[in-house]
Order: sequence, then C-alpha cells, then structure tokens
Amino acid sequence: MPIADPLGGNKSRSAEDVQHIKAVATTGRVRVALVEDDERVRQALVFELSTAGYAVTPYTCAEELLAAADAGEFDCIVADMCLPKMNGLQLQEELNRTVPYASILFITGHGDLSLGMQAMRKGAVDFLEKPVDDQALLSSTTRGVQLSRRRRAEESQLIELDERRRSLTSREHEVFDLIVIGLLNKQVGAQLGTTERTVKAHRARVMDKMGASSLADLVRMAGILENHASMRTTR
Repeated sequence: MPIADPLGGNKSRSAEDVQHIKAVATTGRVRVALVEDDERVRQALVFELSTAGYAVTPYTCAEELLAAADAGEFDCIVADMCLPKMNGLQLQEELNRTVPYASILFITGHGDLSLGMQAMRKGAVDFLEKPVDDQALLSSTTRGVQLSRRRRAEESQLIELDERRRSLTSREHEVFDLIVIGLLNKQVGAQLGTTERTVKAHRARVMDKMGASSLADLVRMAGILENHASMRTTR
C-alpha cells in the first residue's frame, strides 16, 4: 500500500499540516528506517545505528515500510538494494513520488556499481557495499538526516508563504506582483489605473499579510514561491 502524499500535490495545506511538518523537521528525535531482508545483517545494522543514538525501526521488505502509517516521518531510510519483490530502486521511485523530502541510503552485497550510480542520479545519499564500514554508515546517515530536515524546513516555509499569499485580495495580488519586479508606487498605479495613494494602502496591506519587514524581504518571498512553481511545472 503506497504512502498517502503528505504534500497533497497542489492542494492547500491546513494549519495542522504545517505544524506536523514543522514538528518532524525540528524535533530532537532522529528516526531512521532500516529495510533489510537478511535477519543477521538487519540486527547488526539496527545495533550500530541505535548505539549511535538513532531511533531505528526495522523492516524486512519495502512493502512493509510503505504500508507503515508513519513512513513519511523518517529522517533517513537505509535500505538494501536487492530486496524481495520491490527492489531498492523501485522503493526509491515510490518515495520520490510520495515523500519528496525523504532521504535514502543504499547498501548492497552484490557490488553492482551501475545500480548505485542509477540510485545516486535519482537522489540517493550514498551507496555502500557490504560489509558496511561503520563510520561510512554513520556519516552517510547523518548527511541523510540533515538533508531530510532541511527539505522539511523549506517545505514548512513554503507552506506558510503560500498560505499568506492566498490571503491577499485580487487587487493585492496585482500590487504584489508589480512591486516585487521593481515598479514604483506611481508606476503601479498607472498600470492598474488607480492612484498612488491607493497603491500605497494596498502595498502596506500586502507587506502586513505577507509578514515582510522590507521590500527586499518581500522580493525574497516572491522568489521562493516562483522557484517552487517552476519546479512543479518541470516535474
């Protein structure tokens, strides 16, 4: 059973969604999922990661992880490349689709470099051969955790900015779009067919609703929203 998309595609997110993503991104508890069908290897890796302070949840196959209700809350996923039924690359593809900020680290006992390179091109943090070097495992897992949390923090910021922008009226949207490209109040008024005084009033409300302390701050927000919109259209 696939994970429900926590980002909801292009749908708006509720305040609960924002708080949930924030909580996962900032909580001190670091959660790692381990997907390994070999019981001996699985136990050894759980011990190694747990000793390093991670809260580890083991799974014997990709399907078990994807069926878990909290699958989208892991900070890093450590998975064997050669799993029964759904393999590591298929798991990565599903996670990229449903939980785009999740990081994944692969381990393999087959030394297939081409699979590793393919996984890395698709965004894998690393590709380690068995027997896995303890330091390499911990180092790569740490990088995966940092990557996931940064992505979640960025998503949280984006959700909040999107919510603020949607609170603008249609005229405030127009003023927002024009002032962030550098037009002066007088120029905005001329383009919208209104007075400079009216534009100033709209501009003040835009700044207040967006939580911008300066024009530079508002331009930065517009850039974040525009970049995300561009990324969506290219997917």
